[in-house]
Amino acid sequence: MTPNELKTALSTGLLSFPLTDFDKELNFDPKGYAARLEWLKPYGATVLFAAGGTGEFFSIEPVEYSQIIKVAVDTCKTDVPIVGGAGGGTRLAIAYAQAAEKSGAAGVLLLPHYLTEATQEGLVAHVEAVCKSVKIGVIVYNRGATKLTAESVAKLAERCPNLIGFKDGLGDVERIVQIRRRIGDRLVFIGGMPTHEVYANAYKALGVPTYSSAVFNFVPKTAIEFYNAYAKGDQATVNRIIDDFFLPYLEIRNKGEGYAVSIVKAGATLAGHSAGPVRPPLSDLKAEEVEQLRALMQKLGPQ
Repeated sequence: MTPNELKTALSTGLLSFPLTDFDKELNFDPKGYAARLEWLKPYGATVLFAAGGTGEFFSIEPVEYSQIIKVAVDTCKTDVPIVGGAGGGTRLAIAYAQAAEKSGAAGVLLLPHYLTEATQEGLVAHVEAVCKSVKIGVIVYNRGATKLTAESVAKLAERCPNLIGFKDGLGDVERIVQIRRRIGDRLVFIGGMPTHEVYANAYKALGVPTYSSAVFNFVPKTAIEFYNAYAKGDQATVNRIIDDFFLPYLEIRNKGEGYAVSIVKAGATLAGHSAGPVRPPLSDLKAEEVEQLRALMQKLGPQ
């Protein structure tokens, strides 16, 4: 798949980040991961991000990474394009990006670099170096310590032909408008706020109609129903699902730091597709929180 073909795929439907399966000893479970992807494939996500944020990229060892991407590519074959997460300092991010390309990924999602802030010159140099290290498409994730300005994104779009996407997880409306108006359709713009469904209408008004869904991992039918209603402008259905599911879901998610991932793993277990526990420093939901999630999921019916 060429970078432009991946750009088209990213623009045409719901995107998602499959969980990464771990066993009880917190080792990668390739059979469980393959089974998860087989379960999710038929629901219709147009691109899947392997070893992304919800896939706990930040806890995955370099020696595991290539195996995770390869299992995803081999399982999804030509059915769903796979984009691999990459991050860390520049040299490490390049190593991940090249491993993703070698393993057959269609593209790379460049996650935030590391703890410290950086100048715009440093961020541009970082993203440019990763883009130039591979031939596959690259999507940059504006979140955390990565806070690119419109001027920086414009420089990168000019210098890096394989930079095809900009994903936003900051929620800075002024910045989004500046970048969107400056760049136009040169990049595909993707919403990447945690539980982005509650932000979807606002981002659509900003010219960012595509987003990634974490809940697709455990209530895929509901995630697709919501996306289809949103895409068609069926606001009655959008509001119903937000009121009945997403707002109560956020109340549970917001009970703990890092629960944006932990609650998805809990939901997958309740759905009969356990991905195992989260790796520290994340922690799993408490028993009473799991029961609250169970009750909420039961109201949705079979998935």
